[in-house]
Formats: sequence, structure tokens, C-alpha cells
Amino acid sequence: MESIYSNVMLDAKGLACPMPIVRTRKVMKEMEAGQVLEVQATDKGSKADLQAWAESTGQQYLGTVEDGDVLKHFLRKASDEEKGTPSYPHIADNAQLEQKLQSDESIVVLDVREPAEYAFRHIPNAVSIPLGDIENCLGELNKQAEIYVICRTGTRSDMAAQKLAANGFERVLNVVPGMSSWSGPTANMNE
Repeated sequence: MESIYSNVMLDAKGLACPMPIVRTRKVMKEMEAGQVLEVQATDKGSKADLQAWAESTGQQYLGTVEDGDVLKHFLRKASDEEKGTPSYPHIADNAQLEQKLQSDESIVVLDVREPAEYAFRHIPNAVSIPLGDIENCLGELNKQAEIYVICRTGTRSDMAAQKLAANGFERVLNVVPGMSSWSGPTANMNE
């Protein structure tokens, strides 16, 4: 199995509810927005507990990997910026992207989420370049390509689309609402 990158690891093995959540909340407060937390737990109920906690607090539950008796939960700390309104003018909705993928047209799907988000669920053949790496990776993208930029909600992809446009990319579309509502084909780290 491919290893998933996290910024911080929390050892909650041997702890019963509600302690994994109590410790997770404490560690999350100290983390920067966008960072990924790996919570290692042995309590079988911790998956549902952490999913519910993340949803109720606005954080992002990415997924869980079972490693023997240890559950490795991955959560991403949300930022206030992600709750903003997209401002990049060229937008495509999820249905338009899915239609493009089903056609024979050549497009690039650029996923600007963090590597852990991409590992758990992404559009097949999408190029993964996290938002924070975009400026350093412009040379990896074709300026003439039609590029559909996607993230979880359309906010990070909005920022990435603006950066691409500012650097001479003319055929860039921000996909809204993004992976949070994507119902098309997906792949994960095991595929």
C-alpha cells in the first residue's frame, strides 16, 4: 500500500471514546490551515466519531486506512479562505467536466488538493499538483491545453485558475463545486 503524507501524526491507540476526538481537537487547534493530520487509533468507533466531528467543525475527513488493528484516520484542517466565494470568471460545473471526460476531446484535469485528499479519491488520470506547488510546477503544464482545475469546493481551484491565467494559460476553467459533489468516475491510491 502507498503511504499517505501527513503533516502531523497523533497516537490515540488504546484510547476509547471520546479521547481520540478530544486529542484530535487539541492538535488541530495548533495546526495551520491546509495541513493533514493522521490519527492512529484502535477504537473501532473512532472512524464514525472522527467523521462526525470533522463535519460538525468544518474540518475535512479524508478517509481511513486499516493497518492491522490500527485505524489510520486522515483529516485536513480547513481554512477561512475555503469558505469564500470564487471570483475567477471562467467556470465549469461538475456535469460539464464529466461530459468533457466522456467525449474524445483532449483536456487536462488538474487536481490542486493536498496529496492525501488526492490519494483517497480523485478523477482518473487527473494531474495532482497541490495549490501551494502551482507556481513551481507551471512548466509541467501545457499553456495551450484546455485545463479544468478542481479541488474540494471550488475555492482552491479558483485561486489556482487565477495563478494559471496570470502566467499565460488561456484555456483554464474552475470546476465548481468540485470533488465535494463529484458523482463521476473516481480512483484511489489502491487503483
